[in-house]
Formats: sequence, C-alpha cells, structure tokens
Amino acid sequence: MEKIAARGLIIGKFLPPHLGHRYLVDFARTCVERLTVLVCSLRSEPIPGELRLAWMREMFPDVDVLHHGAENPQYPEEHPRFWDIWRDSIRALVPDGPDVVFASEDYGAPLAETLGARFVPVDRDRELVPVSGTAIREAPLAHWAYLPSCVRPHYLKRVCVYGPESTGKSTLARALAAHFKTVHAAEYGRTFVDANGGRCSAPDIATIAHGHRASEEALARQANRVLFSDTDAITTTLWSDILFGACPEWVRELAERRRYDLYLLLDVDVPWVADPQRWLPEDREAQFLRWKGELDRRGRSYVVIRGSWAERFEMARRAVEQLLDGTARP
Repeated sequence: MEKIAARGLIIGKFLPPHLGHRYLVDFARTCVERLTVLVCSLRSEPIPGELRLAWMREMFPDVDVLHHGAENPQYPEEHPRFWDIWRDSIRALVPDGPDVVFASEDYGAPLAETLGARFVPVDRDRELVPVSGTAIREAPLAHWAYLPSCVRPHYLKRVCVYGPESTGKSTLARALAAHFKTVHAAEYGRTFVDANGGRCSAPDIATIAHGHRASEEALARQANRVLFSDTDAITTTLWSDILFGACPEWVRELAERRRYDLYLLLDVDVPWVADPQRWLPEDREAQFLRWKGELDRRGRSYVVIRGSWAERFEMARRAVEQLLDGTARP
C-alpha cells in the first residue's frame, strides 16, 4: 500500500509511555516509510529521560527512537524564539525530515509549520484511548490497563512475605496472589535446592540470590498492580550466615538496595511442620526476633502477621488493600 509520505515525526515526553502513545505510533508508522520518535526530557522531570527512551525503544524496535535532551522552553510564552529553538534542536537530530508530523496535541500544527511539514492529527479528543500521562502519574494503579508491560514494574507495588521457617510464607504468598488476581515469586532457594537433591553449599548462595531477583523481575511484567515475593535477599543473607558463617558481599549489598513497599512479617505462633529443607525447629522465637531486627535496622515498612491460618490471611489481605488504596501507614 502506498504511504502518505517518506518521513514522519512524533515528539513527546512519554511521561510515562502508555497505550495512547502506542496507538499514536502504530497509526503513524503505517502512514510513512520511516518514522522517527523523539523522547523529549528535562532533567527536572520525575522519570529520567534515559529510562523513557529505553521503554520506547523496547516497545517500538522498528522505529527510530531518539533522545531529545535539550533544555528547551516548554511553552511559546516562555521565549520569543520558542519555535525557532525547537526547530533547530529537532533538525540537529532529524536533519533530513520530516515530511509529516503526527500529534494528538494542539502543538502539532504549529510544529509542523515550523518544520515545513504537513500535520496529521491523531485522536485529539482522546476518545479512542482515553488516558493521559498526567492521569497515570496521579493514579498509576487506577490506570493499570493502559500501561505497557515494560512500564508496569516502575509503578508496581511489591510485597515481601517474610519470616522464619514454617510460618506459612509460601501458602500465604500463593493465596494473596490468587485473591488479588496477580502473580507471586516463589522462593527460588527452595527451587534450587530441590533440583540439587536437597544439597546446598556456600557457592550456591550467589546463584540463589541471582535466581530470586531474576524471578521477581520477570514476573513484575506479568503482575497486576502488586507482586508478592516469597522471601527476599535479606533472608538469603541470614541463611548464608547461619549455614556457612559468611555471605558474598554483593548479596549483602543487594539486600540493602532491594526495596519492597511492604513486608508481611509472619510470627511463629503456628505449629512447626517438618520438611527436608527446614533446619532449625528449636528456639523459633529467637529466630523471629532476628528476622524482625533486620527489618527494624533498615527501617523497612512491615506488618506482623499472626493468629490462625484464616486470621493470618485476613490480616495480610487488609494490609495489602491499604497499600493499594494509599491508606497504608508510612
């Protein structure tokens, strides 16, 4: 099919990219032989331009996606040479075009005129994809359906189900994921040890830490507003110290950097259940206090979960709902 022009241009902040932007780019690239998208950013904006650039390049690998990082004025009234400034900075990146400018905003027509191009409006009333970057920034979870999978981890709420052995972490993580219609990252250490005949050595700690982080990041793109993690890197450091008397330094650093919006700290007020991968049935209260102390030392946000199995689930459910609706305690 014949195209309407050779070169097309879209400029935008993509703060963040959303399905309205996908519609705009998909519309434009069917109309031209070659499409360029400029991701325009200022240093003061809440999401770094480099991250938005990476998102857009992942979403549109067959489009020329470039970073426009010039600190240009944002509105015509800010500078008498507003349109000249924008023309020159765009020409520096796109010297051989464009023939057509696509936009859903009012600036599209004067920008096209400044560049000596035609203007093609696209869904200017936002009826086809009724969302905006402003609406998403104000309430990302309420507009979750409009976020591309690569953007979702940026806004995702992360909840770690945490605590000593035999407190129901795996069961609770699965139950919460089912209730909130999302996914959970199972404890990778158990997966690894099971696959190795129940054996674990000191060098395996690095693999376990890598594996759990990789599982969380892979599942973050599939999660629905919240991702539940069965254990974390803090737990990996604790078990490494208990079993081997040492822990790789980078795993300790990971435990300091890795953040969750909420920890559900499971108490030991339930019966011990024997398991080949459980080693310390004695002095469970001391173990609980050690796990709790690690959260306190780091200033992490947590809720202690205790009581019967049904009571534990209800306490956890309420805490997560408060996190998602913004009423959780700081």
